[in-house]
Amino acid sequence: MLVAAWLLTTLLRHLLRRLCTRYELAPAFAIGVRRVLSTVIYISALLLFLNRMGISGSVVWTTLTGFVAVGAVAFFAAWSVLSNIFCALLILTTRPFRLYDYIEVLEGGDKPGLRGRVVDINFIFTTLQESHANGDDTVLQVPNSQFFQRSTRRWRQEPEWSRIAHAKAAEGADWRDAAAR
Repeated sequence: MLVAAWLLTTLLRHLLRRLCTRYELAPAFAIGVRRVLSTVIYISALLLFLNRMGISGSVVWTTLTGFVAVGAVAFFAAWSVLSNIFCALLILTTRPFRLYDYIEVLEGGDKPGLRGRVVDINFIFTTLQESHANGDDTVLQVPNSQFFQRSTRRWRQEPEWSRIAHAKAAEGADWRDAAAR
């Protein structure tokens, strides 16, 4: 049964490759379809194997639904964390911004909000490095779900507000150096 499942998934892989080439489908689409169908094939093979071994399908079904119910309860208990993880995956796949881009999360319309340079994207937070006029650099960790609840403005090069903060910091540093002498 395992060999038959492997042969079927190999045949499926070649068929999907041909279809994607012929109809110019995205490789990501083919990968997703292949993974879903391979999972279905291997689970079916496992159920057939368990049936041959004398394990009833109703026992497997009862156990599976019990695990799904417990998983659903855990899912709702950890909704905030799971939301941020899902949003991180969306950020990494749709790429509304990238590492080292300058972004601003708008509060509403043109009101200034959180802004800085993206220095890290992990499963829970996106870390922004803020430059202040006094020369201080701080980091701000924004939950990933915030990027899908508010508008985000992105710059590829350093924006004017960041250059002004660096220039003021340099002026302040000159003044502090002169005062220290």
